[in-house]
Amino acid sequence: MIRSVLLVVLAVAQFAQTNTGELRLNVVDAAGLPLQADVELVNDANQFRQRVQTDTVGVLVARRLPFGTYQVAVSRPGFAAFTGLVEIRSALPTPYRVNLSVAAIQAQVDVRPGDTLIDAAQTATVHRIGAETLQQRATALPGRSLPEMVTTQPGWLLEANGILHPRGSEYQTQFVVDGLPLTDNRSPAFAPEIGGDDVHGLSILTGGYPAEYGRKLGGVIEVETARTARQGFHGTAAAAVSSFDTRNADAAAEYGWPRATLSVSGGLAGTGRYLDPPVEENYTNEGSTAHAAARFEGDFSDRDRVGVIVRRGEASFMVPNEQVQQDAGQRQDRESGEWAAQFSYQRILSDRFVADVRGMARDLSASLWSNAESTPVVVSQDRGIRDFYLKGAITGHAGAHEWKAGADVIAGRVREQFSYRISDPGTFDDDTAAAFDFADRRHDREYALFVQDQFRRGPLTLNAGLRWDRYRLVVEENALSPRLGVAWSWPSKDLVLRGAYDRAFQTPAVENLLLASSPDVEELGDNVVRLPVRSSKGDFFEAGVTKGLGGRVRLDANYFVRVMDDFADDDVLLNTGVSFPTSFRSAKIRGTEVTVTLPRWRSLSGAVSYAHMRGTGEFPVTGGLFLGDDIEELDASGEFPLSQDQRHTIRGRASYQFSPKAWVAAAAAYNSGLPFEFTGDEDEALEQYGERIVERVNFETGRVRPSMTLDASLGISLHASAARNLHLQVDVRNLTNRLNVINFAGVFSGTALAPPRSVALRLRADF
Repeated sequence: MIRSVLLVVLAVAQFAQTNTGELRLNVVDAAGLPLQADVELVNDANQFRQRVQTDTVGVLVARRLPFGTYQVAVSRPGFAAFTGLVEIRSALPTPYRVNLSVAAIQAQVDVRPGDTLIDAAQTATVHRIGAETLQQRATALPGRSLPEMVTTQPGWLLEANGILHPRGSEYQTQFVVDGLPLTDNRSPAFAPEIGGDDVHGLSILTGGYPAEYGRKLGGVIEVETARTARQGFHGTAAAAVSSFDTRNADAAAEYGWPRATLSVSGGLAGTGRYLDPPVEENYTNEGSTAHAAARFEGDFSDRDRVGVIVRRGEASFMVPNEQVQQDAGQRQDRESGEWAAQFSYQRILSDRFVADVRGMARDLSASLWSNAESTPVVVSQDRGIRDFYLKGAITGHAGAHEWKAGADVIAGRVREQFSYRISDPGTFDDDTAAAFDFADRRHDREYALFVQDQFRRGPLTLNAGLRWDRYRLVVEENALSPRLGVAWSWPSKDLVLRGAYDRAFQTPAVENLLLASSPDVEELGDNVVRLPVRSSKGDFFEAGVTKGLGGRVRLDANYFVRVMDDFADDDVLLNTGVSFPTSFRSAKIRGTEVTVTLPRWRSLSGAVSYAHMRGTGEFPVTGGLFLGDDIEELDASGEFPLSQDQRHTIRGRASYQFSPKAWVAAAAAYNSGLPFEFTGDEDEALEQYGERIVERVNFETGRVRPSMTLDASLGISLHASAARNLHLQVDVRNLTNRLNVINFAGVFSGTALAPPRSVALRLRADF
């Protein structure tokens, strides 16, 4: 009893990954004796398909299942196959007993093809990417596997250097890795990657957020790195080579006992095209990455579970030069590294209550240095974050209610050192400081309390929550954020109507925040005035519909509106790749998203989506570090299109399984083009960037011209057995070799070109 009370007290400080549950399956024969059997779990709405086996006593524990209805198929030689449905709606384990009869007797419930196509209880759209799709993903440049998978979903834009922008937001993406949030910038230029081969499931949210999620709410990406526990020794190894002198290798191994699993993984990668260069020649763009992780997860009993994960990641790369910098002999190098240790403890207190405590300690660092030939500035930087995170919650189930309550805390220290020296005075005004040095350290303290409840009765689902935040770094702020979502379903018509409201309190990006908010930058010029960058506050509205068509196809449509004060953005310091957080007085973003999904029909699967978005902001701008002509932004006023204001986006992918050993896939993308803010005329642009790049921008509309890509993949199983598999995949990206400009000459984005045609070969072994 005392132990349970202590867990309840501790749980006022943590919460696990939202909306996932556990299935405890027990297979027996007609006499009630346990049977070892093969099991397949399928949920088309969650893109979940898994084949596993019970243990020798007929028990299977399937963990971290996203909420929804699952088709359960159980088979064993000599017995009639069983097919049934089970609904996972609680963090508490869901028991499910299957009685297998002799082969002459059929024992199953009536299961239709579309029974798992739609989740009738979803009050907002959740896009899920399953293990099979992740394994068949096209080979990406180092650091970009996850961003490229996420951007296949509507509402997401992949800007220069692999930076994700959800529904027009800048740097407001939150990754939740194994239940623990990462709210700093996780793009390749800022932090080491989460290895794509380490990921076994993604859940992507852009609205209807549970109250447990805060701080960064442009979009939330839940990342699951744990594999399905299997006894004995298992592992994978993969290696790939591709264009731009790119090569990578990844490996993972695990050993499973009846109640515990230990696994290790790691990978190395190198490339001649790490970032998106500003010119076609792709000058000085080498990069390399490395990552490693070790995980232990064990059950002390049927009620107690412990997990520990240790991760290390590194990235080292060069900043690609413009032509004038290449001629001058510039070289700029950047590095980032991260250590992280996570722990978790879950206790089933009773048949109605679960307590969960999770924590993380990490150290993230990033640096930049330039040689003496760098132009127009010689820059150096060294920054880092060292923090500790603790989060806990109690989950309870009572009748039609599934409620959660908890809290979290972040205690950390942010450090920044930055300096520059002007090497080309003609680029700047006479009053611009020729040199500047800055160094500062601040303590970061963030606290949150939350409570949420899901109520289901008949066709109605109601999600309601309330969150309180306190933030103290450069400024001190408090916020109360209500959340509400509702869904009404007509199962006979395969139809769900839904709506959601989120009050969002979003803390500013931590990268270079101290300098961007410091009065020291007033030394840079007579016109420079700086105010601290404040948190963004907004109201997010969403309405949508999901409709099943013929039991095979799912249609999802959403309309959303976001209204924000102190809208977060950033500005890029010349071509250094260093960015500083900014905020605009306000912004309004509205859009429509439509997706048609065919989870699986015979040998064919695929999806196509269309998104329309319009975003406008209002000056003035706060924060940042503006030099030269960029300083004019400080005096701007009125409305303007946001740098992520891309009106039309189309994505599509189709896969066809020729045989159990071969498949082919094709993917296409269309982007209507982002706005740009080039201060010169077309002749100046031609001299600086060249004719081919200037042809890809429209000076009359102030937008980059549309971009289009077509990709193709082929997969072949070279060897397949119960114990070992060997798979070869060939990818061709940008088949037409089209020159696509991502961003052009922007104060807030710079210039970046998408890769030309590339070819990749990838070999993967499972054992």
